[in-house]
Amino acid sequence: MPQEDPRILELRAMRAKAREGGGADRIAKQHAKGKMTARERVEALLDPGTFNELEPFITSRADDMSMATEKYLGDGVVTGYGMIDGRTVYVYAQDFTIFGGTLSEMQSHKICRVMDLAVRNGAPCIGLLDSGGARIQEGVKALGGYAEVFRRNAQFSGVIPQIAIMLGPCAGGAAYSPALQDLIVMVEKQSFMFLTGPDVIKAVTGEVIDAESLGGSEIHMSVSGVAHLAVPTEQEALAVARRFLSYLPSNNIENPPYVTPTDDPARMDEHLNSIVPLDPSEPYVMHQVIESVVDKGTFLELQPNWARNAIIGLARIGGHSVGIVAQEPAVMAGVIDIDASDKMTRFVMMCDCFNIPLVTFVDSPGFLPGVAQEHGGIIRHGAKLLYAYSNATVPKVTIITRKAYGGAYVVMSSKYLGTDVTYAWPSAEIAVLGAEGAVNILFKKQIESAPDPAAERKRLADEYRARFNNPYHAASTGYVDDIIEPKETRPKIIAALSALRDKFAPAPPRKHGNIPV
Repeated sequence: MPQEDPRILELRAMRAKAREGGGADRIAKQHAKGKMTARERVEALLDPGTFNELEPFITSRADDMSMATEKYLGDGVVTGYGMIDGRTVYVYAQDFTIFGGTLSEMQSHKICRVMDLAVRNGAPCIGLLDSGGARIQEGVKALGGYAEVFRRNAQFSGVIPQIAIMLGPCAGGAAYSPALQDLIVMVEKQSFMFLTGPDVIKAVTGEVIDAESLGGSEIHMSVSGVAHLAVPTEQEALAVARRFLSYLPSNNIENPPYVTPTDDPARMDEHLNSIVPLDPSEPYVMHQVIESVVDKGTFLELQPNWARNAIIGLARIGGHSVGIVAQEPAVMAGVIDIDASDKMTRFVMMCDCFNIPLVTFVDSPGFLPGVAQEHGGIIRHGAKLLYAYSNATVPKVTIITRKAYGGAYVVMSSKYLGTDVTYAWPSAEIAVLGAEGAVNILFKKQIESAPDPAAERKRLADEYRARFNNPYHAASTGYVDDIIEPKETRPKIIAALSALRDKFAPAPPRKHGNIPV
C-alpha cells in the first residue's frame, strides 16, 4: 500500500492547529463562561455542513517583541461562507481565545476580504462579534484596520444585508461597525457596547459604573436605541438572525423571498370592527391590529423596548415580506417624538434599500409638544421621517385607523408623499388639529362668553368632529382612496400589494440626497 504523502499529514496537522484557536485552556475558559467558541458559533449559525473557511493560516505580522513569541493561526477571527436556508452568506467570527478577539492588521484583512466577497457575489454578510477592541500592541495599524472595516460597512450599506451579532464585548471604536449595520442582536448579560469603557470613565470623571449599566443589552434596547433585538442565549441570537434574513433578499437588486402562506389570504377578523373605542381619548393596542392583519405568527418586531410609542418590524402578508410601521396608541397616545422619528426613519430606509413594501398604520395626535422636544430638534428629526417616506420607491400602503392630525398625518406615509394606496377606517380622523384643539382656537370668544363654557366647548367639538374630523370629508377631497371596514384590511392590503408588485418609480438623477441628520 503506497505511503500517504507527508505533505497531506502536515496539512491535517496545520488545520488541527488552526481549529485550536488560543488553545485548550482558553477554550475551556470560554465554555466556563457559557460561551461558544468562534467555530462553534459559525457552525450553529449556518446550515449543517455548509461552512467553507477562508484564510485559516493567516498570522499576525506584528514585529513588536511582545508579540513575536505568540502568533496563532487565523489571528483571532474565523472567516468564510456557507448557507442559511439554502442561500449563500458570508460570515466572520471573532475568536476571544486569541488575544481576547482584539482586532489586528491581519484580522482586519480577513474581515475585509470576506466583506468584499459578499458584495461582489450579492450575498449577506454576518459578523459574530466578541472582542476587547483594537490590539494595542499593533498601535496605529489596528486603527487603520478598523477604518477599513468601517468604510466597507458604510459603502456596502443598502447593497447587501449586514448583521452584527453581539456575543461578547465590543469596546471603543469597534462599536461603530455594528452601528452601521442593518441589524444588531445582543445577548443579555453577555454582550456590551460602549465607546469609552468603565475604566476610562472612572479615570476621566471619577464616576464608577459597571459594564452592564453602561452598555449592556438593556441599555441599548431601551435607552440608547442602538440595538434591535436582545435574547437570553447565544443560540437564540443566532436563530433570530436567521429569521431576520428570511425576510430580506440577498442583495438590493433581488426581491425578498416568497414563502407559501398557510394563512388564508381572504381571512377577515371580525374583532377588528370593534377594536377602536368610540371615545377617541380611549387607547387600544395597535399590536393586536398588526397581528390580526399579517400572516399569523410572522411579525418580527424590532426595537420593541425603545420609543415604544412607535412600532416597526418585518412580517409577511400573503407570503410576501413587508415592513410594518405604526404608532402604538396605548403608549403616549401614539404621539411622535424625537426617538420615534429616528426609529421609524431608519427602518423605512432599510426596507426601501431591500425592496420590501411598506405597510403603515396611522393613529397619532401629532408630534410631542414641549420645550425639550423643540430644543432637542424635533423639527430636524421629524424631517428625517418625511425624507425617508418621500424617497422610498417601494410599494407603500397606508391604513389610517383613527387619529391623523397635523404633521403626523403628513409624515406618516400620507398620500401626497407618494404613497400608492391609502385606506381609512370609519374611525379615522384626518385634520390639522383634534376637534377640541380646533374649537378652542376658532371659537375662543364664543366659548368664554357662553353661560356654560364647558358644555359649549363640548357641543362645538362634537359638531366640528362630525363635520370635518371624519374619513368621508377626507375622501371627498381625495386624501384617502377608500374607506373600508377594519375587518377588510388584510385582503385589501394583499390585493393592493399584488397590484403594486411591478411598481416602477425612478428617482431624479443625483449623486445622493442630504438627509437632515
